[in-house]
Amino acid sequence: MLKILLIRHSMTAGNRLGRYIGSRTDEPLCEEGILLLGKFSYPPVQRVFVSPMRRCLETAGILFPGTEKEEEVLLKECDFGIFENKNYQELSGNPEYQAWIDSSGTLPFPEGESQEMFQKRCVRGFARCVEQCLKDGLHTAALVVHGGTIMSILGACADADRSYFDWQVKNAQGYEVLVEEKKWRESQKIQVAGKYTQEGFDKTW
Repeated sequence: MLKILLIRHSMTAGNRLGRYIGSRTDEPLCEEGILLLGKFSYPPVQRVFVSPMRRCLETAGILFPGTEKEEEVLLKECDFGIFENKNYQELSGNPEYQAWIDSSGTLPFPEGESQEMFQKRCVRGFARCVEQCLKDGLHTAALVVHGGTIMSILGACADADRSYFDWQVKNAQGYEVLVEEKKWRESQKIQVAGKYTQEGFDKTW
């Protein structure tokens, strides 16, 4: 059995302002984000796979110092197109944004990715990480990635009956998932064991 932690990076300045911070904006963690990580306790892992975005690299370095890290470009956040680095207030009155809202987020981001494209990319990246772990005989690993990346992976691969938006996590929170090799090979499905918050590990989530 392979245990994987899916962890969202900690807070950035853009996150504090409610901006769409995607694959085009390479923000560092803000001071509040660095302090936030001290309130979480994640178990050690054998390897960390990380999005190449600075906010993820910094989060991984703080949570797992000294642990081998491997960047996976397919795990980057969504390309929000012309909405990138803007928030709801700044986009209010934009007809393209209103159309996207009215579609419940199913329309592609103008000049960016669609939810379907993004989800398929993230699942390919996750599958590459899983296969590498299985090949190397690892029992524990972590992915330090983005909120949308986690939603995409669990929306497609979790065996729980939940939708894409049900898997949202706040900064620095994460899920623990279990990968049973036979089940993975047959259906590419994984089991969600629980959720990590500031209060600790919650199996009921």
